[in-house]
Amino acid sequence: MVFSSLTFLYIFLPVTLVIYYIVPKQLRNLFILISGLFFYAWGEPIYVFVLIASTMIDYFAGLVIYKAGDRQALRKLALVISMVMNLSLLGFFKYSNFIIENINNIFGTHYGSPTSLLPIGISFFTFQSMSYTIDLYRKNISVQKNPITFAAFVTLFPQIVAGPIVRYEDVAAELNERVINIDLIWDGILRFAVGLGKKVLIANNIGVVWTNVKAMDLSELPVATAWLGIAAYTLQIYFDFSGYSDMAIGLGKMLGFHFPENFNYPYMSKSISEFWRRWHMTLSGWFKSYVYFPLGGSRKGLARTIFNTAVVWFLTGVWHGASWNFILWGSLYGVLIIIEKLVTTALTKAGKQDIFTKIPSIIKRIYAIVLVMLGWVLFDTSTIAQAFSYMGRMFRFGSSFYDSYTIYILVNFGLLFIIAIIGSTDLPKKLAVKLADKVPAVGNYGSVILMAILMLLSTAYLVNASYNPFLYFNF
Repeated sequence: MVFSSLTFLYIFLPVTLVIYYIVPKQLRNLFILISGLFFYAWGEPIYVFVLIASTMIDYFAGLVIYKAGDRQALRKLALVISMVMNLSLLGFFKYSNFIIENINNIFGTHYGSPTSLLPIGISFFTFQSMSYTIDLYRKNISVQKNPITFAAFVTLFPQIVAGPIVRYEDVAAELNERVINIDLIWDGILRFAVGLGKKVLIANNIGVVWTNVKAMDLSELPVATAWLGIAAYTLQIYFDFSGYSDMAIGLGKMLGFHFPENFNYPYMSKSISEFWRRWHMTLSGWFKSYVYFPLGGSRKGLARTIFNTAVVWFLTGVWHGASWNFILWGSLYGVLIIIEKLVTTALTKAGKQDIFTKIPSIIKRIYAIVLVMLGWVLFDTSTIAQAFSYMGRMFRFGSSFYDSYTIYILVNFGLLFIIAIIGSTDLPKKLAVKLADKVPAVGNYGSVILMAILMLLSTAYLVNASYNPFLYFNF
Protein backbone atom coordinates (compact mmCIF):
# COMPACT_ATOMS: atom_id res chain seq x y z
CA MET A 1 0.00 0.00 0.00
CA VAL A 2 0.99 3.66 -0.11
CA PHE A 3 1.50 3.26 3.64
CA SER A 4 2.36 0.00 5.30
CA SER A 5 -0.96 -1.60 6.25
CA LEU A 6 -0.52 -1.22 10.00
CA THR A 7 0.72 2.37 9.72
CA PHE A 8 -2.36 3.28 7.72
CA LEU A 9 -4.77 1.36 9.94
CA TYR A 10 -3.56 2.45 13.35
CA ILE A 11 -1.79 5.79 12.85
CA PHE A 12 -2.73 7.72 9.71
CA LEU A 13 -6.43 6.86 9.58
CA PRO A 14 -7.38 7.41 13.26
CA VAL A 15 -5.30 10.60 13.54
CA THR A 16 -6.75 11.94 10.28
CA LEU A 17 -10.34 11.26 11.36
CA VAL A 18 -9.86 12.79 14.83
CA ILE A 19 -8.38 15.98 13.39
CA TYR A 20 -11.08 16.08 10.70
CA TYR A 21 -13.86 15.97 13.30
CA ILE A 22 -12.15 18.60 15.44
CA VAL A 23 -11.37 21.25 12.84
CA PRO A 24 -14.09 23.81 12.02
CA LYS A 25 -16.38 22.89 9.12
CA GLN A 26 -15.04 25.68 6.94
CA LEU A 27 -11.54 24.18 7.17
CA ARG A 28 -12.44 20.56 6.51
CA ASN A 29 -11.96 20.73 2.75
CA LEU A 30 -8.52 22.23 3.29
CA PHE A 31 -7.70 19.39 5.66
CA ILE A 32 -8.94 16.83 3.12
CA LEU A 33 -6.62 18.41 0.55
CA ILE A 34 -3.62 18.35 2.88
CA SER A 35 -4.26 14.80 4.09
CA GLY A 36 -4.85 13.58 0.52
CA LEU A 37 -1.58 15.08 -0.72
CA PHE A 38 0.27 13.69 2.31
CA PHE A 39 -1.25 10.25 1.81
CA TYR A 40 -0.27 10.20 -1.87
CA ALA A 41 3.18 11.76 -1.37
CA TRP A 42 4.10 9.27 1.37
CA GLY A 43 4.52 6.54 -1.22
CA GLU A 44 5.33 8.69 -4.27
CA PRO A 45 6.74 12.10 -3.26
CA ILE A 46 7.77 13.01 -6.81
CA TYR A 47 4.59 11.97 -8.60
CA VAL A 48 2.40 13.98 -6.28
CA PHE A 49 3.18 16.80 -8.71
CA VAL A 50 1.42 14.83 -11.47
CA LEU A 51 -1.67 14.77 -9.27
CA ILE A 52 -1.35 18.49 -8.59
CA ALA A 53 -0.85 19.23 -12.30
CA SER A 54 -3.97 17.29 -13.28
CA THR A 55 -5.93 19.14 -10.62
CA MET A 56 -4.74 22.59 -11.67
CA ILE A 57 -5.34 21.89 -15.36
CA ASP A 58 -8.99 21.06 -14.79
CA TYR A 59 -9.60 23.78 -12.21
CA PHE A 60 -8.42 26.56 -14.53
CA ALA A 61 -10.07 24.94 -17.57
CA GLY A 62 -13.31 24.95 -15.58
CA LEU A 63 -12.96 28.67 -14.83
CA VAL A 64 -12.41 29.43 -18.52
CA ILE A 65 -15.43 27.36 -19.53
CA TYR A 66 -17.52 29.23 -16.95
CA LYS A 67 -16.32 32.73 -17.83
CA ALA A 68 -16.58 32.09 -21.56
CA GLY A 69 -20.35 32.23 -21.23
CA ASP A 70 -21.92 31.68 -24.64
CA ARG A 71 -18.61 31.87 -26.53
CA GLN A 72 -18.73 28.27 -27.65
CA ALA A 73 -15.35 28.27 -29.38
CA LEU A 74 -13.57 29.35 -26.20
CA ARG A 75 -15.50 26.85 -24.09
CA LYS A 76 -14.58 24.05 -26.48
CA LEU A 77 -10.92 25.14 -26.55
CA ALA A 78 -10.72 24.98 -22.75
CA LEU A 79 -12.30 21.52 -22.75
CA VAL A 80 -9.92 20.27 -25.44
CA ILE A 81 -6.90 21.61 -23.55
CA SER A 82 -8.12 19.90 -20.37
CA MET A 83 -8.59 16.56 -22.11
CA VAL A 84 -5.37 16.72 -24.14
CA MET A 85 -3.28 17.67 -21.11
CA ASN A 86 -4.76 14.98 -18.88
CA LEU A 87 -4.58 12.29 -21.53
CA SER A 88 -1.00 13.35 -22.29
CA LEU A 89 -0.03 12.85 -18.66
CA LEU A 90 -1.77 9.49 -18.65
CA GLY A 91 -0.27 8.54 -22.00
CA PHE A 92 3.29 9.45 -21.09
CA PHE A 93 3.44 7.74 -17.72
CA LYS A 94 1.32 4.72 -18.53
CA TYR A 95 1.80 3.99 -22.22
CA SER A 96 5.04 5.56 -23.47
CA ASN A 97 7.19 2.55 -22.52
CA PHE A 98 4.75 0.21 -24.27
CA ILE A 99 4.80 2.34 -27.42
CA ILE A 100 8.61 2.57 -27.48
CA GLU A 101 8.90 -1.18 -26.86
CA ASN A 102 6.68 -1.94 -29.85
CA ILE A 103 8.55 0.55 -32.06
CA ASN A 104 11.82 -1.17 -31.12
CA ASN A 105 10.34 -4.59 -31.87
CA ILE A 106 8.94 -3.54 -35.25
CA PHE A 107 11.84 -1.43 -36.56
CA GLY A 108 14.75 -3.01 -34.71
CA THR A 109 15.59 0.24 -32.94
CA HIS A 110 16.95 0.57 -29.43
CA TYR A 111 15.22 3.58 -27.90
CA GLY A 112 15.32 3.70 -24.12
CA SER A 113 12.28 3.69 -21.84
CA PRO A 114 10.98 7.26 -21.25
CA THR A 115 9.86 6.54 -17.68
CA SER A 116 10.54 3.89 -15.06
CA LEU A 117 7.63 4.35 -12.65
CA LEU A 118 3.86 4.56 -12.93
CA PRO A 119 2.16 7.09 -10.62
CA ILE A 120 -0.25 5.14 -8.43
CA GLY A 121 -3.88 5.60 -9.40
CA ILE A 122 -3.19 7.87 -12.38
CA SER A 123 -5.95 6.21 -14.42
CA PHE A 124 -8.41 6.92 -11.63
CA PHE A 125 -7.64 10.53 -10.72
CA THR A 126 -7.24 11.75 -14.32
CA PHE A 127 -10.64 10.29 -15.26
CA GLN A 128 -12.17 11.70 -12.10
CA SER A 129 -10.74 15.16 -12.71
CA MET A 130 -11.72 15.21 -16.40
CA SER A 131 -15.32 14.40 -15.53
CA TYR A 132 -15.57 17.87 -13.98
CA THR A 133 -14.59 19.83 -17.09
CA ILE A 134 -16.68 17.62 -19.39
CA ASP A 135 -19.81 17.96 -17.24
CA LEU A 136 -19.20 21.69 -16.83
CA TYR A 137 -18.92 22.07 -20.60
CA ARG A 138 -22.20 20.18 -20.95
CA LYS A 139 -23.73 22.49 -18.32
CA ASN A 140 -24.67 19.53 -16.14
CA ILE A 141 -22.97 21.02 -13.08
CA SER A 142 -22.08 24.43 -11.66
CA VAL A 143 -18.54 25.76 -11.65
CA GLN A 144 -16.43 25.32 -8.52
CA LYS A 145 -14.65 28.64 -8.00
CA ASN A 146 -12.91 27.67 -4.78
CA PRO A 147 -9.57 26.03 -5.69
CA ILE A 148 -9.30 24.33 -2.30
CA THR A 149 -12.72 22.74 -2.62
CA PHE A 150 -11.98 21.51 -6.12
CA ALA A 151 -8.58 20.16 -5.10
CA ALA A 152 -10.21 18.41 -2.15
CA PHE A 153 -12.52 16.64 -4.61
CA VAL A 154 -9.58 15.33 -6.64
CA THR A 155 -7.42 14.39 -3.66
CA LEU A 156 -10.04 12.64 -1.51
CA PHE A 157 -7.66 10.11 0.02
CA PRO A 158 -10.10 7.21 0.52
CA GLN A 159 -10.45 6.58 -3.21
CA ILE A 160 -7.65 8.55 -4.83
CA VAL A 161 -5.51 5.56 -5.85
CA ALA A 162 -8.00 2.80 -6.75
CA GLY A 163 -11.49 4.21 -7.01
CA PRO A 164 -14.39 4.05 -7.14
CA ILE A 165 -14.18 6.73 -9.84
CA VAL A 166 -16.12 9.57 -8.21
CA ARG A 167 -17.45 12.17 -10.60
CA TYR A 168 -17.79 15.75 -9.45
CA GLU A 169 -21.57 15.63 -9.73
CA ASP A 170 -21.59 12.67 -7.30
CA VAL A 171 -20.23 14.78 -4.44
CA ALA A 172 -20.81 18.39 -5.54
CA ALA A 173 -23.39 19.13 -2.86
CA GLU A 174 -21.41 17.38 -0.11
CA LEU A 175 -18.25 19.30 -0.97
CA ASN A 176 -20.06 22.45 0.06
CA GLU A 177 -22.18 21.10 2.92
CA ARG A 178 -22.18 17.61 4.42
CA VAL A 179 -23.80 16.05 7.44
CA ILE A 180 -21.82 13.79 9.76
CA ASN A 181 -23.60 11.83 12.47
CA ILE A 182 -23.00 8.75 14.60
CA ASP A 183 -25.13 6.50 12.39
CA LEU A 184 -23.21 7.46 9.26
CA ILE A 185 -19.86 7.06 11.01
CA TRP A 186 -20.84 3.64 12.31
CA ASP A 187 -22.04 2.55 8.86
CA GLY A 188 -18.70 3.70 7.52
CA ILE A 189 -16.72 1.80 10.14
CA LEU A 190 -18.62 -1.42 9.46
CA ARG A 191 -18.24 -1.03 5.68
CA PHE A 192 -14.53 -0.37 6.13
CA ALA A 193 -14.11 -3.47 8.32
CA VAL A 194 -15.90 -5.65 5.76
CA GLY A 195 -13.66 -4.32 2.99
CA LEU A 196 -10.53 -4.88 5.06
CA GLY A 197 -11.62 -8.43 5.81
CA LYS A 198 -12.27 -9.11 2.12
CA LYS A 199 -8.78 -7.99 1.21
CA VAL A 200 -6.73 -9.34 4.09
CA LEU A 201 -8.54 -12.55 5.03
CA ILE A 202 -9.80 -13.77 1.65
CA ALA A 203 -8.01 -12.09 -1.28
CA ASN A 204 -4.50 -12.31 0.15
CA ASN A 205 -4.84 -15.93 1.21
CA ILE A 206 -6.61 -17.37 -1.81
CA GLY A 207 -4.25 -15.45 -4.07
CA VAL A 208 -1.44 -17.74 -2.90
CA VAL A 209 -3.00 -20.54 -4.96
CA TRP A 210 -2.89 -18.53 -8.17
CA THR A 211 0.65 -17.31 -7.50
CA ASN A 212 1.89 -20.87 -7.12
CA VAL A 213 -0.08 -22.35 -10.01
CA LYS A 214 0.93 -19.59 -12.42
CA ALA A 215 4.60 -20.24 -11.61
CA MET A 216 4.33 -23.95 -12.46
CA ASP A 217 5.51 -25.54 -15.71
CA LEU A 218 2.47 -25.15 -17.97
CA SER A 219 3.42 -28.16 -20.05
CA GLU A 220 2.83 -30.38 -17.03
CA LEU A 221 -0.10 -28.55 -15.43
CA PRO A 222 -3.05 -30.89 -14.73
CA VAL A 223 -6.53 -29.81 -15.85
CA ALA A 224 -8.01 -29.58 -12.35
CA THR A 225 -5.04 -27.60 -11.04
CA ALA A 226 -5.35 -25.14 -13.92
CA TRP A 227 -9.03 -24.58 -13.15
CA LEU A 228 -8.38 -24.22 -9.41
CA GLY A 229 -5.62 -21.71 -10.12
CA ILE A 230 -7.72 -19.38 -12.23
CA ALA A 231 -10.70 -19.87 -9.90
CA ALA A 232 -8.46 -18.62 -7.11
CA TYR A 233 -7.51 -15.53 -9.10
CA THR A 234 -11.16 -14.96 -10.06
CA LEU A 235 -12.02 -14.79 -6.37
CA GLN A 236 -8.85 -12.92 -5.41
CA ILE A 237 -9.36 -10.00 -7.79
CA TYR A 238 -13.01 -9.66 -6.78
CA PHE A 239 -12.36 -9.60 -3.04
CA ASP A 240 -9.27 -7.45 -3.48
CA PHE A 241 -10.88 -4.77 -5.63
CA SER A 242 -14.36 -4.82 -4.07
CA GLY A 243 -12.64 -4.85 -0.67
CA TYR A 244 -10.81 -1.64 -1.51
CA SER A 245 -14.02 -0.11 -2.83
CA ASP A 246 -15.80 -1.03 0.41
CA MET A 247 -13.01 0.55 2.44
CA ALA A 248 -13.15 3.71 0.32
CA ILE A 249 -16.95 3.94 0.57
CA GLY A 250 -16.74 3.35 4.32
CA LEU A 251 -14.09 6.03 4.81
CA GLY A 252 -16.16 8.36 2.64
CA LYS A 253 -19.11 7.91 4.97
CA MET A 254 -16.89 8.69 7.97
CA LEU A 255 -16.00 11.96 6.23
CA GLY A 256 -19.62 12.71 5.30
CA PHE A 257 -19.50 11.66 1.64
CA HIS A 258 -21.60 9.10 -0.22
CA PHE A 259 -19.44 7.55 -2.93
CA PRO A 260 -21.11 5.50 -5.68
CA GLU A 261 -21.18 1.72 -5.42
CA ASN A 262 -18.63 -0.09 -7.55
CA PHE A 263 -19.73 -3.75 -7.38
CA ASN A 264 -23.04 -5.58 -7.30
CA TYR A 265 -22.24 -9.30 -6.98
CA PRO A 266 -20.87 -9.59 -10.54
CA TYR A 267 -20.25 -13.34 -10.34
CA MET A 268 -24.00 -13.90 -10.13
CA SER A 269 -24.41 -12.54 -13.66
CA LYS A 270 -26.23 -14.51 -16.35
CA SER A 271 -24.49 -12.84 -19.29
CA ILE A 272 -21.34 -10.92 -20.09
CA SER A 273 -23.37 -7.73 -20.57
CA GLU A 274 -24.82 -8.14 -17.09
CA PHE A 275 -21.37 -8.87 -15.66
CA TRP A 276 -20.15 -5.47 -16.79
CA ARG A 277 -23.21 -3.79 -15.35
CA ARG A 278 -22.16 -5.25 -12.00
CA TRP A 279 -18.32 -5.11 -12.15
CA HIS A 280 -16.37 -1.86 -11.69
CA MET A 281 -19.58 0.04 -12.25
CA THR A 282 -18.02 3.50 -11.96
CA LEU A 283 -15.60 2.77 -14.82
CA SER A 284 -18.37 1.34 -17.01
CA GLY A 285 -20.51 4.37 -16.18
CA TRP A 286 -17.65 6.74 -17.05
CA PHE A 287 -17.11 5.20 -20.49
CA LYS A 288 -20.85 5.10 -21.12
CA SER A 289 -21.30 8.78 -20.25
CA TYR A 290 -18.17 10.20 -21.89
CA VAL A 291 -17.49 7.84 -24.82
CA TYR A 292 -20.45 5.61 -25.74
CA PHE A 293 -23.25 8.21 -25.58
CA PRO A 294 -21.24 11.00 -27.30
CA LEU A 295 -20.50 8.57 -30.15
CA GLY A 296 -24.24 8.07 -30.54
CA GLY A 297 -24.83 5.09 -28.27
CA SER A 298 -27.47 2.82 -29.75
CA ARG A 299 -29.44 5.62 -31.39
CA LYS A 300 -27.86 5.49 -34.86
CA GLY A 301 -28.58 2.00 -36.03
CA LEU A 302 -27.13 -1.42 -35.43
CA ALA A 303 -23.87 -0.93 -37.34
CA ARG A 304 -23.04 2.25 -35.42
CA THR A 305 -24.00 0.59 -32.14
CA ILE A 306 -21.54 -2.23 -32.86
CA PHE A 307 -18.81 0.28 -33.72
CA ASN A 308 -19.46 2.34 -30.59
CA THR A 309 -19.40 -0.77 -28.41
CA ALA A 310 -16.13 -1.91 -29.98
CA VAL A 311 -14.52 1.48 -29.32
CA VAL A 312 -15.59 1.46 -25.67
CA TRP A 313 -14.24 -2.00 -25.00
CA PHE A 314 -10.99 -1.38 -26.83
CA LEU A 315 -10.51 1.69 -24.62
CA THR A 316 -11.51 -0.32 -21.53
CA GLY A 317 -8.69 -2.73 -22.27
CA VAL A 318 -6.24 0.12 -22.88
CA TRP A 319 -7.33 1.83 -19.64
CA HIS A 320 -6.35 -1.24 -17.62
CA GLY A 321 -2.78 -1.31 -18.81
CA ALA A 322 -0.10 -0.95 -21.47
CA SER A 323 -0.08 -4.53 -22.67
CA TRP A 324 -1.42 -6.46 -25.63
CA ASN A 325 -3.02 -8.82 -23.11
CA PHE A 326 -5.15 -5.99 -21.72
CA ILE A 327 -6.04 -4.72 -25.19
CA LEU A 328 -7.11 -8.19 -26.32
CA TRP A 329 -8.92 -8.75 -23.00
CA GLY A 330 -11.02 -5.62 -23.43
CA SER A 331 -11.60 -6.25 -27.13
CA LEU A 332 -12.79 -9.82 -26.52
CA TYR A 333 -15.33 -8.54 -24.00
CA GLY A 334 -16.49 -6.11 -26.68
CA VAL A 335 -16.92 -8.99 -29.14
CA LEU A 336 -18.88 -11.06 -26.60
CA ILE A 337 -21.18 -8.16 -25.74
CA ILE A 338 -21.75 -7.41 -29.42
CA ILE A 339 -22.61 -11.07 -30.05
CA GLU A 340 -25.09 -11.01 -27.17
CA LYS A 341 -26.67 -7.85 -28.60
CA LEU A 342 -26.92 -9.36 -32.08
CA VAL A 343 -28.50 -12.57 -30.78
CA THR A 344 -30.95 -10.63 -28.62
CA THR A 345 -31.88 -8.36 -31.54
CA ALA A 346 -32.37 -11.29 -33.92
CA LEU A 347 -34.55 -13.22 -31.46
CA THR A 348 -36.61 -10.13 -30.69
CA LYS A 349 -37.28 -9.51 -34.38
CA ALA A 350 -38.28 -13.15 -34.77
CA GLY A 351 -40.59 -12.90 -31.75
CA LYS A 352 -38.60 -15.54 -29.90
CA GLN A 353 -37.11 -13.42 -27.12
CA ASP A 354 -38.70 -15.72 -24.53
CA ILE A 355 -36.09 -18.38 -25.39
CA PHE A 356 -33.73 -16.86 -22.85
CA THR A 357 -36.28 -17.11 -20.07
CA LYS A 358 -36.56 -20.84 -20.68
CA ILE A 359 -32.83 -21.44 -20.21
CA PRO A 360 -32.14 -22.48 -16.58
CA SER A 361 -30.42 -19.75 -14.57
CA ILE A 362 -27.62 -22.12 -13.58
CA ILE A 363 -26.72 -22.67 -17.26
CA LYS A 364 -26.59 -18.94 -17.93
CA ARG A 365 -24.46 -18.34 -14.84
CA ILE A 366 -22.02 -21.10 -15.83
CA TYR A 367 -21.77 -19.58 -19.30
CA ALA A 368 -20.95 -16.15 -17.85
CA ILE A 369 -18.49 -17.25 -15.16
CA VAL A 370 -16.52 -19.57 -17.46
CA LEU A 371 -16.01 -16.77 -19.98
CA VAL A 372 -15.07 -14.37 -17.19
CA MET A 373 -12.52 -16.87 -15.84
CA LEU A 374 -10.98 -17.25 -19.29
CA GLY A 375 -10.82 -13.47 -19.45
CA TRP A 376 -8.92 -13.36 -16.16
CA VAL A 377 -6.33 -15.75 -17.60
CA LEU A 378 -5.66 -13.20 -20.33
CA PHE A 379 -5.76 -10.37 -17.80
CA ASP A 380 -3.11 -11.70 -15.43
CA THR A 381 -0.59 -13.45 -17.63
CA SER A 382 2.50 -11.80 -19.12
CA THR A 383 1.98 -12.58 -22.79
CA ILE A 384 -0.82 -13.63 -25.09
CA ALA A 385 1.06 -16.86 -25.83
CA GLN A 386 1.23 -17.67 -22.12
CA ALA A 387 -2.47 -16.91 -21.71
CA PHE A 388 -3.54 -19.25 -24.50
CA SER A 389 -1.10 -21.88 -23.32
CA TYR A 390 -2.72 -21.76 -19.88
CA MET A 391 -6.22 -21.94 -21.39
CA GLY A 392 -5.07 -24.95 -23.38
CA ARG A 393 -4.18 -26.75 -20.17
CA MET A 394 -7.64 -26.00 -18.79
CA PHE A 395 -9.25 -27.95 -21.63
CA ARG A 396 -6.57 -30.59 -22.24
CA PHE A 397 -8.69 -33.42 -20.89
CA GLY A 398 -6.58 -36.09 -22.55
CA SER A 399 -3.70 -35.30 -20.17
CA SER A 400 -3.50 -35.82 -16.41
CA PHE A 401 -6.54 -34.48 -14.62
CA TYR A 402 -5.00 -33.92 -11.19
CA ASP A 403 -1.84 -34.50 -9.16
CA SER A 404 -0.64 -34.25 -5.57
CA TYR A 405 -0.70 -30.44 -5.65
CA THR A 406 -4.34 -30.50 -6.72
CA ILE A 407 -5.12 -32.51 -3.58
CA TYR A 408 -2.99 -30.10 -1.54
CA ILE A 409 -5.04 -27.15 -2.78
CA LEU A 410 -8.35 -28.85 -2.02
CA VAL A 411 -7.27 -29.93 1.47
CA ASN A 412 -5.63 -26.66 2.53
CA PHE A 413 -7.76 -24.12 0.65
CA GLY A 414 -11.04 -25.96 0.12
CA LEU A 415 -12.84 -24.26 3.00
CA LEU A 416 -11.56 -20.85 1.90
CA PHE A 417 -12.85 -21.52 -1.62
CA ILE A 418 -16.29 -22.35 -0.23
CA ILE A 419 -16.35 -19.23 1.96
CA ALA A 420 -15.20 -17.03 -0.92
CA ILE A 421 -17.70 -18.47 -3.40
CA ILE A 422 -20.60 -17.97 -0.97
CA GLY A 423 -19.27 -14.52 -0.06
CA SER A 424 -19.25 -13.46 -3.70
CA THR A 425 -23.03 -13.92 -3.85
CA ASP A 426 -25.83 -12.02 -2.13
CA LEU A 427 -26.71 -15.02 0.04
CA PRO A 428 -24.95 -13.74 3.22
CA LYS A 429 -26.68 -10.38 2.87
CA LYS A 430 -30.10 -11.97 2.42
CA LEU A 431 -29.60 -14.24 5.42
CA ALA A 432 -28.46 -11.31 7.57
CA VAL A 433 -31.52 -9.25 6.60
CA LYS A 434 -33.91 -12.14 7.34
CA LEU A 435 -32.26 -12.84 10.67
CA ALA A 436 -32.34 -9.18 11.66
CA ASP A 437 -36.04 -8.97 10.77
CA LYS A 438 -36.87 -11.99 12.93
CA VAL A 439 -34.51 -11.12 15.78
CA PRO A 440 -33.97 -7.32 15.89
CA ALA A 441 -31.24 -7.66 18.50
CA VAL A 442 -29.10 -9.41 15.91
CA GLY A 443 -29.11 -6.30 13.79
CA ASN A 444 -28.07 -4.16 16.75
CA TYR A 445 -25.35 -6.32 18.21
CA GLY A 446 -24.41 -8.59 15.31
CA SER A 447 -22.78 -5.78 13.36
CA VAL A 448 -20.67 -4.83 16.40
CA ILE A 449 -19.50 -8.41 16.82
CA LEU A 450 -18.83 -8.76 13.09
CA MET A 451 -16.78 -5.56 13.00
CA ALA A 452 -14.75 -6.59 16.05
CA ILE A 453 -14.02 -10.06 14.66
CA LEU A 454 -13.01 -8.73 11.23
CA MET A 455 -10.72 -6.07 12.71
CA LEU A 456 -9.06 -8.51 15.14
CA LEU A 457 -8.50 -11.19 12.52
CA SER A 458 -7.30 -8.68 9.93
CA THR A 459 -4.89 -7.12 12.41
CA ALA A 460 -3.53 -10.52 13.41
CA TYR A 461 -2.89 -11.30 9.76
CA LEU A 462 -1.29 -7.93 8.99
CA VAL A 463 1.19 -8.28 11.86
CA ASN A 464 2.86 -11.18 10.05
CA ALA A 465 2.01 -10.26 6.46
CA SER A 466 4.55 -9.14 3.91
CA TYR A 467 3.99 -6.14 1.64
CA ASN A 468 0.82 -6.91 -0.33
CA PRO A 469 -0.73 -3.94 -2.13
CA PHE A 470 -4.17 -3.87 -3.70
CA LEU A 471 -4.14 -5.30 -7.23
CA TYR A 472 -5.81 -2.26 -8.77
CA PHE A 473 -3.05 0.05 -7.47
CA ASN A 474 -1.36 -0.98 -10.73
CA PHE A 475 -4.01 0.70 -12.86
